[in-house]
Amino acid sequence: MPFIETVPEDRAADAVEDIYEADRAKFGHVPNFTQSFSLRPDVYSAWLELNGAIKAGMDLRRYELATVAAARRLRSSYCMLAHGSVLVDQFLDPETLRAAVDDERTAGLDATDVAVMELADKVAEDATRVTEADFDRLRSLGLSDQDILDVVLAAAARCFFSKVLDGVGAEPDAKYQALDPGLRDTLTVGRPIARP
Repeated sequence: MPFIETVPEDRAADAVEDIYEADRAKFGHVPNFTQSFSLRPDVYSAWLELNGAIKAGMDLRRYELATVAAARRLRSSYCMLAHGSVLVDQFLDPETLRAAVDDERTAGLDATDVAVMELADKVAEDATRVTEADFDRLRSLGLSDQDILDVVLAAAARCFFSKVLDGVGAEPDAKYQALDPGLRDTLTVGRPIARP
């Protein structure tokens, strides 16, 4: 349970009801992260718009790798579990994902994926450490400046969302308990998963 009062599903009205209904339709339930924004549904809606615009301009695999790298640095179990699940469902086998979480440089990823994850990690840890050399490296691997900006935007946006969830004490949804135990343990880097 988060540290703040949230609007119960049976008392949701107006904008809160709208975000609950939209996420129930999308996920099959109202996630804990949605409830964590129930006192500020306008901020949640703005987040969805911002993150949607970032994601729409990126290759989905690249977005997910950048997001996982940032979430790992931020120790956000919620975001690691959510986005790690997307990577396993659509792009990577569980062993490769576990290896990438441990160290992307030795996980068998290509040079572009490694450079993307390293830039996202650096943005999340301390963006003042990002240098022109980081951009030159990605340019040399074929990324445009827009592609590189998208990686920075994905990592920076993840900082906002992950910090809000952890800052209010939101636990990852209990559904993540059903993940393969090895993968679940690798992706649980901060707050524990909620109990059913």
